[in-house]
Amino acid sequence: MNPMNPMKPLKGKWARGIEPRLFCWVIKDRMAACERPGGYARNHRKVRRMEEIIWLREHGFTMIVSLLDSPHNLHAYDEMSLPHTQVPLGVAGGDLPTLLPQVYGTIADLLDDPEQTIIVHLEEFGDRLCGVLSGYLLYAGLVDTGPIAISVIERLTGKQMGPPGREIVSVTLDEKLRRAH
Repeated sequence: MNPMNPMKPLKGKWARGIEPRLFCWVIKDRMAACERPGGYARNHRKVRRMEEIIWLREHGFTMIVSLLDSPHNLHAYDEMSLPHTQVPLGVAGGDLPTLLPQVYGTIADLLDDPEQTIIVHLEEFGDRLCGVLSGYLLYAGLVDTGPIAISVIERLTGKQMGPPGREIVSVTLDEKLRRAH
């Protein structure tokens, strides 16, 4: 379907979309992450958003997990028939001990279904998203320590994690946020 003209199907490279910016797999073929489809803040472009959502749909993603506090992009996911859920992470310095269990629990519940392939995003792919990804590895029991969780995500993303991300990992450990098995 061509969202610009529903009567005219997309053809060629447009039918495949474009890979979201800073896309990376965290758990191969199950959970990936990227910046908000279409870009963030003033860099956001409607056409790019559409192309990236098409790419996600065409590559078998079954659910978008938006960690944004705002409803940005949710209407676009609906228009493109891509299921989504919103689990607000809150603002930097917010109530992480209250918010993180819901974020991690939502991701874990989705991944319990072997048919789900999810993508997680914040506005930009920065420290906070890297912190959530590292924290999730701890929560799910996929790694044992904070330094290992941080190291794994730094290697996967090619980004060094700064204080905001490390704070999320620290809260995950301090609050003993672990999935009950």
